[in-house]
Amino acid sequence: MPLTVIISGASSGLGRALALHYARQGAILGLIARRRELLQELAQEIPDAAVYVADVRDAVAMQAVAQDFVRHHGHPDIVIANAGISCGTLTEYVEDSEVFADILATNVNGMLNIFQPFINAMHTVGRGSLVGIASVAGYRGLPGGGAYSASKAAVIAYLESLRVEMHGSGVSVITICPGYITTPMTANNPFYMPFILSAEAMAEKIVRIIERKKLYAVIPWQMAIVARVLRLLPDFLYDRLFANAPRKPR
Repeated sequence: MPLTVIISGASSGLGRALALHYARQGAILGLIARRRELLQELAQEIPDAAVYVADVRDAVAMQAVAQDFVRHHGHPDIVIANAGISCGTLTEYVEDSEVFADILATNVNGMLNIFQPFINAMHTVGRGSLVGIASVAGYRGLPGGGAYSASKAAVIAYLESLRVEMHGSGVSVITICPGYITTPMTANNPFYMPFILSAEAMAEKIVRIIERKKLYAVIPWQMAIVARVLRLLPDFLYDRLFANAPRKPR
């Protein structure tokens, strides 16, 4: 039996690379994204995929997507909550409040909304994988990226809570913390991005982690070391080192 896989944020970057990778494996795919044109382009490459133009912030829309997919293809084996947005934010700018809220709603609430319609069925049958794409940016607060760092820190904590809740149920909850990826999200970063991987290379590594049902992974391994060191730095030293670091554009 082929795998059935749901992927949010599938129209570009990592989500697109994951969709193409699973398509080559013969998986039955449900692909979700906001951008209709890009999603339709992907659908031409994967004509058998079920595609849904929907916003993960909309819980009702995610319920409708889930019902349609299950009706036609059954319950998914894997749900990958990949949808996410990033933008520089600064607290002193009133206009950034809306951007801050949008990032949190997409990156955190959006993950809840895509998992929620499937979790009870997975729990009942005692199998399935819920995969959340977090980020190394969730390890420490990055200057100029408060919203994104906060959202990914919340995602890491949320996935840990969910993993403990699902312990012993047969449902795997897998946290993926990528480092830098060559995608439209990082295209305008005005700073050096160490150990950066292509979306295709990152997707390949993520698929292997899901296959092994590894519960937590930082990719690539070099970034895992960097993340661990950053977490161990005393606050006074971290502040001194990163106070003048280049920042993501607002």
